[in-house]
Amino acid sequence: MLSSCNKPKEVEVKTASNLPLVSIAKVHTQSIEITEEAVGTLEGLIDPTVTAEVTARVIKVYVGVGQTVKKGELIALLDASDFGLQSQEAQAEVNRIEVLLANQKKMVERNQTLVNKNFISKNALDDATAQQNALKQQLQAAKIRVASAASTSAKTRIFAPADGKIEKKIVDSGEFVRIGDPIVQIIGNQKLRAHIPFPESIAPKIKPGLEIKLSTPISGTTVTTTVKEIKPLVMADNRSIDVIADISNQPDWQAGASVNAQLILSKKEGVLMVPEQSVVLRPAGEVVYVIQNNIAQQRIIQTGERQSGWVEILNGLEPGLEVAVDGAAYLTDNAKVKIAQTKVVTGKPNAASNQQANP
Repeated sequence: MLSSCNKPKEVEVKTASNLPLVSIAKVHTQSIEITEEAVGTLEGLIDPTVTAEVTARVIKVYVGVGQTVKKGELIALLDASDFGLQSQEAQAEVNRIEVLLANQKKMVERNQTLVNKNFISKNALDDATAQQNALKQQLQAAKIRVASAASTSAKTRIFAPADGKIEKKIVDSGEFVRIGDPIVQIIGNQKLRAHIPFPESIAPKIKPGLEIKLSTPISGTTVTTTVKEIKPLVMADNRSIDVIADISNQPDWQAGASVNAQLILSKKEGVLMVPEQSVVLRPAGEVVYVIQNNIAQQRIIQTGERQSGWVEILNGLEPGLEVAVDGAAYLTDNAKVKIAQTKVVTGKPNAASNQQANP
């Protein structure tokens, strides 16, 4: 008789221990961003190839591949001896014409005096004045040649047009270059342009000015910028559209690197959210299990956007209800459950994966 009296308690304890163990989360509302992600490439907008502006022999190239240069830094020196001789020749011509002009000025003054005294005709004065004016024009042209020679000579000193790194060193000391021949190529990262291919299906939703978040594997910095422009043609190789965004003053970003883009198409306010684990597929459709008094009640729901482990609920739930998360896949309607001591704390979708408690 004593052993038979103890059996109901044992059965009760055993039944309680066999109840499904679940963690729960509250249905909450928040704002979410509707985004589209893609991977593109970075292009340098400042990547000048420094070329020779004069024909001369290279005396020395002061930079090497990979070296960082600042705007205005001397990077190469060309032979300026020929241009120095041209400058001296032009200066000598200026001196010669100045002497002739000084003498002609005196002649004009004498002729003017003689005309005033009626010793010579006015035609002689006019001829002397015309010669004086011609010499003035010659002097001006000679001075221009001096300035031109000085300018040409200055072009033998080649400076960096922008900050950056030397990508290519094309010539070296002793080589002969002509006008337009490349000397070095500089890659600058002050201004970069991201080319991101997005699917053609979302082309109507994309417009200039939309917010876009960019990151690159070579840097830990995330840049938030806007869409600058959209190429009108669909790329035939992958049926995508080229979306362009500019990045400025990111010293650790490099042209040619890949870029991860998250385009924010729109924002929703007051959205009902539950953890993704709480949504279970059943013959009736997608359901969640609302936990009330340790009993799981099945609710058929309609879902929307999914972000970072969280799901938007379009209908079927109300804010504040508690739903099963871990263990939800093993539940049935009206099943008794055992709730884990630690509950899931509600929060933002991007932190959801760290907020679910393990039983």
